[in-house]
Amino acid sequence: MITAYLTHPDCVLHHMGPDHPESPARLEAIRARLLLDGLLQQTMQGEAREVEPAALARVHAKRHLEALERCLPEQGLTSLDSDTLMNPDTLKAARVAAGAVVKGIDQVFKRQADNVFCAVRPPGHHAEAADAMGFCFYNNVAVGAAHAREHYGAKRVAILDFDVHQCNGTIDIFKNDPDVLICTSYQFPFYPWRYLKSEWPNVVNTPLEAGTKSAGFRSAVEQQWLPALHDFKPDLVLLSTGFDAHRDDPMGELELEDEDYYWITCQAMEIAKLYAENRLVSVLEGGYNPKSLASGCSAHLKALLGLPFEAAPGAGA
Repeated sequence: MITAYLTHPDCVLHHMGPDHPESPARLEAIRARLLLDGLLQQTMQGEAREVEPAALARVHAKRHLEALERCLPEQGLTSLDSDTLMNPDTLKAARVAAGAVVKGIDQVFKRQADNVFCAVRPPGHHAEAADAMGFCFYNNVAVGAAHAREHYGAKRVAILDFDVHQCNGTIDIFKNDPDVLICTSYQFPFYPWRYLKSEWPNVVNTPLEAGTKSAGFRSAVEQQWLPALHDFKPDLVLLSTGFDAHRDDPMGELELEDEDYYWITCQAMEIAKLYAENRLVSVLEGGYNPKSLASGCSAHLKALLGLPFEAAPGAGA
């Protein structure tokens, strides 16, 4: 498999204060682990580009985009809500984060790569059509889905979101859209406290109780996601890849292991192979323990590269 790895130096310019869990150190931890495991060297590394305003406007209301620009501080921090803050470089980082997913879409449709991992921040899956929240400003995966439909005629886009939090923003943007299938697993009940019991026909909600381990997660995916995906037959698979459902992450109380991230990635790749000519783009969402974030990403990359779970040297270091 040819796996592209996209990021950008501007992603580390955004910060929300020294004690905020969504910090620039997240990307540094990922890169260090992937280098140690010999995985980054096996990818086709590239730099994201800024997203075009038109791509943002396909999924976000004009008033939302204008409000973010108005809120951008000249110095220091400004709060949009209790845990979502902006510094002067926030939108610069957010534009390249969304732009990475757009570039990833271009790469898989132009057959420059089989799959893509976008190691970017800020995350995006809580950003609704007209609201920033949950550390998110633009909905990166939604921007990518809309770009694929607009520029490549994608007819059936599957978005698989495995994070400790539900992708309320992605649901808000695509609810009742029969050409987008959203499968989302999350701890229940938990933030964001909205859409948790949504019943739109194109949304497969998979709430998991606190303490859910590998077997419970995998069983739910096999029973709920895989039948829906086989029925839907997507021509593009997008992943909102959150590592805060890991047992060692402080953000929640799910107990997934590194190998679960390898497993779910393999399941998604099999769907992409069957129906989408391998086209798969993954974008980083949550993950706030640097060690488990990095080890989970390593497992994810092993799967994308077509390597066995134990393959990379340095594993367990």
